[in-house]
Amino acid sequence: MKTKIKYISLLLMLSIGIWITPQKSSAQVSVSFQVFYDDLSPYGTWVDYANYGYVWIPDVDPGFSPYSTNGYWVYTDEGWTWVSDYAWGWAPFHYGRWYIDAIYGPIWIPDYEWGPGWVTWRRSDDYYGWAPMGPDNGYAAPDNQWVFVENQNFGSTTINNYYVNSSNNITIINNSTVISNTWTDKASGVKYKAGPDKAEVEKHTGKTITSVAIIESTKPGQNLINDQLEIYKPQVQKNSTTGIKPAPAKLASLKDVKTKSEKAIVTPTQKVNQETKQAPIQTQQTVKPDKQTPTETQQTVKPKKQIPTQSKKSNTVKAVKQLKVNKSEKSK
Repeated sequence: MKTKIKYISLLLMLSIGIWITPQKSSAQVSVSFQVFYDDLSPYGTWVDYANYGYVWIPDVDPGFSPYSTNGYWVYTDEGWTWVSDYAWGWAPFHYGRWYIDAIYGPIWIPDYEWGPGWVTWRRSDDYYGWAPMGPDNGYAAPDNQWVFVENQNFGSTTINNYYVNSSNNITIINNSTVISNTWTDKASGVKYKAGPDKAEVEKHTGKTITSVAIIESTKPGQNLINDQLEIYKPQVQKNSTTGIKPAPAKLASLKDVKTKSEKAIVTPTQKVNQETKQAPIQTQQTVKPDKQTPTETQQTVKPKKQIPTQSKKSNTVKAVKQLKVNKSEKSK
């Protein structure tokens, strides 16, 4: 009996100990590729692309370039991390790779591993630069895909204002070296390029860089507030645990997707929409000339009105005088 009581007491103590001891929470939520297919569908088109399977073509302006348009770099506990201003930026800039199709432009290919930014880096005495990694091993980014800024401007939240003209890329590339600053994620073991050395950037910019903490969000999206980047970064598996093969709900044919040249053509409807959206700005810019025009017209009209008026009075006076002269001659 005593042995039984001791056994029960021991079980109770173990149960209490397990309940009291803090349990490690799961580092990442586990999802399948379906999260990409569903969340990105409203912002672009999914197509079945040769050699790469389902890929995503974003609905963006013709000048869009990955890791260049609508975003900037911040230093985090994961290295230099790309913060995108696009609502869908949590996925294509932190998972997968970008492929630049000659006809359709940038195409995103999903993958499993999360990273702060899947790019390669270069540096020189005057510049920092980066380019998207390709989907294949040994891929070398074309010269025009590199983005360079002067060292003192790197880390700016308005970095797009400081991009060096791409016509200088070849010269800069030939006078720069690759930044081999590789980091390894302790939890996942994923390796990636972390970018320029923090101390070196501080020296070039003359500013102290505060590291931003990455906080995992529970839903798709990202938000940078008070030195904290809240971003959705689940653990992604290609197949679903439900046994249903992930696939886009809406799949388009590549021939039905607009090409780069077609996107660059502004249709009358698009032009009207653009003018409507910009109307307040355009009105402010054109109002002043419109107001000045009537004033200038009045200044030039007055003399024209005065001239015939003066001429009419003068002719009338002459006519009256001539009439009096004629009458006086007749009376004689």
